[in-house]
Amino acid sequence: MSIHHLLIFVFAGMAGCDKNKPPQVQLPTNLVTEITVTGGLVDVQASAQNANFYTVTFYHNNDSTVVETNDGQADYTFAASGTYTIKTSAHTTYTDFISKVESVSVTVSGGSSSGAPATGYTTPLNYPNYSLVWNDEFNGTTLSSDWTFDIGTGSGGWGNNELEYYTNQNYVINGGVLAITAKNQPFNSSLYTSTRMKTQGLKSWKYGRIDIRAALPYGQGIWPALWMLGDNITTVGWPSCGEIDIMELIGGAGANDRTVHGTAHWSDNGVHASYGGSKVLSSGKFADEFHVFSIIWNQNSITWLLDDVPYKTLDTTPANLSEFQNKFFLIFNVAVGGNWPGNPDATTVFPQTMYVDYVRVFQ
Repeated sequence: MSIHHLLIFVFAGMAGCDKNKPPQVQLPTNLVTEITVTGGLVDVQASAQNANFYTVTFYHNNDSTVVETNDGQADYTFAASGTYTIKTSAHTTYTDFISKVESVSVTVSGGSSSGAPATGYTTPLNYPNYSLVWNDEFNGTTLSSDWTFDIGTGSGGWGNNELEYYTNQNYVINGGVLAITAKNQPFNSSLYTSTRMKTQGLKSWKYGRIDIRAALPYGQGIWPALWMLGDNITTVGWPSCGEIDIMELIGGAGANDRTVHGTAHWSDNGVHASYGGSKVLSSGKFADEFHVFSIIWNQNSITWLLDDVPYKTLDTTPANLSEFQNKFFLIFNVAVGGNWPGNPDATTVFPQTMYVDYVRVFQ
């Protein structure tokens, strides 16, 4: 009897051990990558059997950028020519994956950032009765200390139900051009990433002429903006701080990709008020070449110009437009989706980039 019971006890113990063994993880198989290089932009499309998600690591200048993606698509824009290493991993879990490492040669054309148009309108460095008080020509490869970033999704998609997550990684400076790129790149529960940079707390101005030379992105759901907010937004809020949209474009079908808007927003006795106008190209789209988007702003008015041609003026002398007698700071961004443009659709091409050649403030 004692031997029989001992055998049963040992067998039961062995069965318990088998039952508590962790399940064996099935690793992905057949990892395949397709890499496309366009100037400085490197796009990776990965696929594998039994993969739950992917990570792609772009190594650059003793640093790296990791992109996590569910569909295997990831991209990165390198600022300079060279040979770079890319590691693509197909994951079952974060700790269970297979990888492949590849090298890619990138050639960034001199004189412009990757993909930037080579032609377009330009404006001078001086005007009669004005002095150049601040400018950024985006020379070199690093952003000046006059800029900082908004990070995240903001309140309610920055108040507009936008779809992107703003990072400080979706920009490069090369060949004298700043490039801000919106990507179809899931990140922190957002479907897209982009960059929103600003001079808030660093540089602001009251009155003057502001010129911004830029080539714009295009397509349904794409919303680039070159704009300004009042310094006192942190104390009085919006729209009481005032807003000056030097340029906005709502991409998409019809005339959208060749139409820009200049608008001012303010608080009229506690009620949001706005005024502005639009300018439409006779042909093509604003992505085809550079244009110069300007305002001339003084104590009496704000005038919007496209390529030196005025197209709308706001009289700011009424007392209820007092917002525009204060200092404003600059914001550059490319939004994706939102109340005005609507969401991207099957016609939208990603990535989409806004190229800025210079910004100049004259007073």
